[in-house]
Amino acid sequence: MADHWIENHKRDTWRRQAKASGYRARSAFKLKQIQERFKLIDKGDVILDVGCFPGGWTQVALELVGEEGDVVGVDLEPCQPIEGAVLLVGDITDPHTQDKVLAYLNGRQLNSIISDISPNITGKWDMDQAIAMTLVTEVFDFALPFLCKGGHFVTKLFQGVGVEELINAVRPHFEDVRRHSPHASRNSSSEVYLICRRYQPWAVADVNISDTYELELNKKLSGEDIEEGPEIIKSSFSVRKKKTE
Repeated sequence: MADHWIENHKRDTWRRQAKASGYRARSAFKLKQIQERFKLIDKGDVILDVGCFPGGWTQVALELVGEEGDVVGVDLEPCQPIEGAVLLVGDITDPHTQDKVLAYLNGRQLNSIISDISPNITGKWDMDQAIAMTLVTEVFDFALPFLCKGGHFVTKLFQGVGVEELINAVRPHFEDVRRHSPHASRNSSSEVYLICRRYQPWAVADVNISDTYELELNKKLSGEDIEEGPEIIKSSFSVRKKKTE
């Protein structure tokens, strides 16, 4: 199985194309295709790249923002330097790492938040998918208050429990929220990207996505979203006891 995966990986045309184009990962083409479809990044934008290792998305973001723009990337894994970008090492959910990001921004708002983040995989799908969903909500909670009016947010998700609940949690904050699967995603992959466009900071005062998501998820898992029970239908059927002599 491992040898089969390695062979497929070597034959991956997107991987070969990334190498030929100077990108560090095939995932660079996912962001390029998302940008081509949704136009999330403009010249001069300030971009936060969450889960930036090995740097493919950062490279594409730099091309899009140009010399007037700014890209700051964050990842637990140290990333080789990329000229023009600031790359920070740390856990985006850790207050110390968040302080480093805010110190660099120095009061500037973000035009777009791009996130290809993924948790450490344990091999237990249900657990990995649940952790990934929680991680995404925590990224929303940290970064959303620093997103400018009309800004955009794109993040990777893994199909499964909680996706609809997350969409319901973030939809009030954006004018348009939808799922999208770029052509560069592997056919066998369960990943999908959540595209959130045109942030509306005035729409909802409370920006705690995690709490809203947990509430929505608990309703689904506990059945609390069922408002009424099934209608009771009366029947003329009755049980009659047999008479005994």
